[in-house]
Amino acid sequence: MGVGVLCAVQGAAESAIVQAVEGSGGRLSVTRRCADLTELLAAAEAGLGGLAVVSADLERLDREAVAVLHRCGVRVVGLGDPTRPWLAERLAAHGADLVVDVPADADAVVRDALGVLAGDAPARPAAAPDPVPVSRPGATVAVWGPTGAPGRTFVAVNVAAELAALGLDVLLVDADTYGGVVAQVLGVLDESPGLAAAARAAGQGALDLPTLARLAPVVLPRLRLLSGVARADRWPELPGSSLEEVLRVARGLADVTVVDTGFAIEQDEVLSYDTRAPVRNAATLTALEQADLVLVVGAADPVGVQRLVRALGDASEKGLAVTRRVVVNRLRPTVAGPRPAESVAAALARYAGVHDVALVPDDRAAADAALLEGRALREVAPGSPARRGLAALAAEVATTVGAEARTTVA
Repeated sequence: MGVGVLCAVQGAAESAIVQAVEGSGGRLSVTRRCADLTELLAAAEAGLGGLAVVSADLERLDREAVAVLHRCGVRVVGLGDPTRPWLAERLAAHGADLVVDVPADADAVVRDALGVLAGDAPARPAAAPDPVPVSRPGATVAVWGPTGAPGRTFVAVNVAAELAALGLDVLLVDADTYGGVVAQVLGVLDESPGLAAAARAAGQGALDLPTLARLAPVVLPRLRLLSGVARADRWPELPGSSLEEVLRVARGLADVTVVDTGFAIEQDEVLSYDTRAPVRNAATLTALEQADLVLVVGAADPVGVQRLVRALGDASEKGLAVTRRVVVNRLRPTVAGPRPAESVAAALARYAGVHDVALVPDDRAAADAALLEGRALREVAPGSPARRGLAALAAEVATTVGAEARTTVA
């Protein structure tokens, strides 16, 4: 039996495509004629085909849908409309393997589809717009940690500010879909589209460097902010495939992109759905997968250290945070003993196998002053022990990811 074809073609072209597929000499066979995108994705996840032929104007077909088909092992061939060329360009931008205009001879589509399956260059390749050039790719640093508010945002904001002070162009991204507050921490109180708008543009194949720069205003010298979603229930606006494209384009905008993430990395949503499931933690998982370096933040108290140990184990089991730096925040003797640095280091070495830890001393007064004024710690308390620890961490991050200052501001 040939490769199964999932046909989601609208209009009169459907019959011609089906007949051409059935006349392929047994190499292709239509296994499902799908009425809409939901049926197409369900058939793909059920393993009913290895090739999808779709109309470019299929309702709700976007980058995330194409990514789901690819994860199911299904190659995507799109049928464009010569009278509406933008549809074909949009589908190509979504990541389709091949986009062709509907020809009078549908056999040509079958020949091209067989070429895609064989890995050969198709006779008429997708007319995708040129990808955003990344002539000098920057690095991505994700800031992650367990539940319990260990200070992920505090570390992310201040490491980003210190990197900018080193002369690097920095983009700070709030990808925490549970309680993102980076904008408020930096005193940016007005709601702006930010990351959600960038993800929408990426999903439509319309995200470029000028668009991303417009959505990420400068909040400190050499530091841009891409604010997060205003409410936790807006998490579906940040699908993983779109965020992946946002982070790719961000590499061309900044020397270092610092991503503040949520805590959860569970991936069990599919167990509750019969068809494609929304991924609640897609933003965090994507940021961790795309990062060149992950700062894993834990709190310096018995509960915080226990949660940090468990989080490191969970991340390793899921294959995340391969290149990581463990950061222990709010280090203080009142909760970690008379020698807090030695106590925390010994616990992490014994229970997590971590022998090199970045320590950030607790300075509640300075942290409160920075939060009250909506400014970075280095602006309100440059001599703070916490600020010195974060500055040292930022210098280490810049060295680790090989970031260099640009000669001009993006």
